[in-house]
Amino acid sequence: MKNVFLALFVFVIGVSNAQVSKIVEGYLDDYKTKRDAEKVDITLKSLKSGKIFKEKTDENGRFVFKNVPIGKCELTIADRDYRPETFKFETNQDHLEHFTFGQPFYANLKVSWLFNWGDRTVTLKSGKKYVQEHYWSHVAAKIILGLYGFCLLLIFYYSCVQMTLAVAYVRNRKKKKAELKPIYDPKTTPSVTVQLPMFNEMYVAERIIDTIAEFDYPRDRFQIQVLDDSTDETKDIIARKVTEVAARGINIQHIHRTDRTGYKAGALDKAMDRVEGEFIAIFDADFVPDKDFLKRTMPNFKDGIGVVQTRWGHLNKTYSLLTELQAFGLNGHFAIEQGGRTANGHYINFNGTAGIWRKSCIEDAGGWEHDTITEDLDLSYRAQMKGWKFVYLEDVEAPAELPITMSALKSQQHRWMKGGAEVFIKMWKRILTTKGIKFSDRVHGLAHLFNSSVFVFILILSILSLFVLHIKDSFSDLNLVIQFGAFFISSTVFLAFYYWNSYRDKNGSGFSNFIRFVGRFFQFLTVSMALSLSNAVAVIEGYLGIKSSFVRTPKFNVAKKDEFKGNKYDKKSLSIINIAEGILMVVFGFTAVNRSIYGDFGMVPFHLMLTIGYGIIFFSTLKENRSPQG
Repeated sequence: MKNVFLALFVFVIGVSNAQVSKIVEGYLDDYKTKRDAEKVDITLKSLKSGKIFKEKTDENGRFVFKNVPIGKCELTIADRDYRPETFKFETNQDHLEHFTFGQPFYANLKVSWLFNWGDRTVTLKSGKKYVQEHYWSHVAAKIILGLYGFCLLLIFYYSCVQMTLAVAYVRNRKKKKAELKPIYDPKTTPSVTVQLPMFNEMYVAERIIDTIAEFDYPRDRFQIQVLDDSTDETKDIIARKVTEVAARGINIQHIHRTDRTGYKAGALDKAMDRVEGEFIAIFDADFVPDKDFLKRTMPNFKDGIGVVQTRWGHLNKTYSLLTELQAFGLNGHFAIEQGGRTANGHYINFNGTAGIWRKSCIEDAGGWEHDTITEDLDLSYRAQMKGWKFVYLEDVEAPAELPITMSALKSQQHRWMKGGAEVFIKMWKRILTTKGIKFSDRVHGLAHLFNSSVFVFILILSILSLFVLHIKDSFSDLNLVIQFGAFFISSTVFLAFYYWNSYRDKNGSGFSNFIRFVGRFFQFLTVSMALSLSNAVAVIEGYLGIKSSFVRTPKFNVAKKDEFKGNKYDKKSLSIINIAEGILMVVFGFTAVNRSIYGDFGMVPFHLMLTIGYGIIFFSTLKENRSPQG
């Protein structure tokens, strides 16, 4: 009997041993790198017995479980640094000695340094356990995605407005060609005063005075005012030139101020009581208008017309890539934005120069005010809300100089962006509440004044995109929201349509021109996005009411690089913003390379553009600081 029990015991043990896989093994790879995932916690649960086995992968990503019961099982990635994922499999009598998974499993890394603040295991009433993401890290991720989506929506809104202007421009193009142009009559043409506001313009002062003195217009109805706030040798240069021009019988005045109160606006306002003309033409010192400028513009002043604005040309467009890109952007503004608003009857703006005001319009609108640094935009809106109409002449071009150094461009952009924000703060309530303004004019007027703010949203969007990538890695349930953001690529398409129409009108259509346009458009977009940091700072200053002096753009009077011997007004220094631009270049560059290695190419083009753009700005600034040649 004893032998019988012994035999039965051995049989039971043998059967028991026969019902397990001696070895269950497989491999785990990192999903992004496709490399072996080492030292990752893996658990295996037998659904038949409920027994749980725990192991770590070795340096080759290999995991091995021993004596696993035959039947249905669950394999779970249970490592803190990876997303929890469970895979089901089943073994049978063929796997008593060995079971190997045919393909490696893939583990998705979580971003523990940013959003994984300590996952916790939750046990349901059923006894089932699962790993729950940290609550507040999940909330933080949703807030970031909300801000990211808000920025996308505002940029999309901006691009839609620009798209509507482009459509209006295209529709109006044929109609404009068929319009009869008003005829100039020297017998009835009114008196005009040309104002030339200047501050330390030693490189261009003589050129602009000579240019205006050559205007072909009746001398008995023509006056020149040189509004000089200079504090250096420019005032002597102007005095000599004014004396020379006056000796030729031209009515010219040199009005010099020692108190720069109000800057350009203050100078324009101060001279109003000495204006002899019914109309006032204004030119900045770097402009070189044709001698028939007044003949082509003055006939457009019908009753109710307060301003005639002309298009800017570019004297030094081919100087460098920087000037080429500026010309590209300004052509878009003057063709599509000004032309589109004109076509739809919306408010446009006097661009500060190369335009003519009716003197009574300035007075009726309240005169030049200097509580913003873009007095031209401010007065434009006050006048139009008073009922005055503005005319934009796209076919009349006044050539001017483009900034040739990064520092000069930034100072110009800073003034435009900050001034736009200041005027928005000053005027938005009036636009909404003033009676008699069309609803569409209110919408487009607010959008116009809010334009500069788009750089704030581009900056926030670009920085948040770094966090969004980490959210994508950490929270699988939020991936759908992130993927939906790809819809907003249409914003780029809308802007491309906007700029293509202005480019085509200047350079012609055709496939070869379109290819050149695509290259130029992405160059422009790359640098524009990288200017978002300095421009956003300017906009925020404007909204916060932080006052600063009127920093005018340095003029150079050069068309070729070998002509430039330096400019004493172009102040260069390495600022905190420049350092931040260098840091952003490195951060976006690292992210683009890192994501490319992982095979996640979704945001790589965006981050590469930011890297290149910030790199251009940063290294251009360093180069200018090392050499006076700019």
